[in-house]
Amino acid sequence: MKLNILHEDNDIIVAVKPCGVPTQPDKTNSESMVSMLKLRIYEKENRKEEPYLVPIHRLDRPVGGVMVFAKTPEAAANLSKQSEDGSMMKYYQAILTGELPNDQGVLKDYLLHDTKDNVTKVVDKDTPGAKYSELEYEVLDVMDTDEGTLTYVLVELITGRHHQIRAQFAKRKCGIWGDTKYNPKFQKTKKKYKEIGLHASRLEFDHPTTGEHMVFKHEPEGGAFAILDLDEF
Repeated sequence: MKLNILHEDNDIIVAVKPCGVPTQPDKTNSESMVSMLKLRIYEKENRKEEPYLVPIHRLDRPVGGVMVFAKTPEAAANLSKQSEDGSMMKYYQAILTGELPNDQGVLKDYLLHDTKDNVTKVVDKDTPGAKYSELEYEVLDVMDTDEGTLTYVLVELITGRHHQIRAQFAKRKCGIWGDTKYNPKFQKTKKKYKEIGLHASRLEFDHPTTGEHMVFKHEPEGGAFAILDLDEF
């Protein structure tokens, strides 16, 4: 698989994760972004030992988009801090089934990750283990299709919880297109969706060594997003 590398230096790699590829090795033993990037570094730099490489954030397997990986422990610590304190800015584009009540808004919930079933649920604030979760959205387009009303939104992720965007929109009865885990419109289908209507399209952070503010973008293409004419935006 050819890797789409947006930037690489001694401290970081910024790359586009394709839909259907896991961020890290999992029980399926399929190629992951981490394993492919490590092999690239190993071959490019003629390494004799396994290179250090960690993802600073994760994208679900059926979600594609921009990711940053640290090549040193120092870079990892710096970028992880930015991710945790909110100074690393993450934007997504999403296709929802249904229509939201407002053209823009903020979704605030408490989420609980059920590790047994690997699902995230919106729960009461006082639920043990619940984590505060927040995102902002802006509606870019609403269109009527043979599949019903679809809403195209831009999302800024304020907190980074497990399956957060998928769970929060599903709670509003506007699940992500193609999401067989959270969207009831797709849960009964026998078709397996390699990708869903969710793409990490913009990532901003300060370089862990130089301090330079860096911005990386990648527009969604094909698959779920072929439903929309993105040339209008």
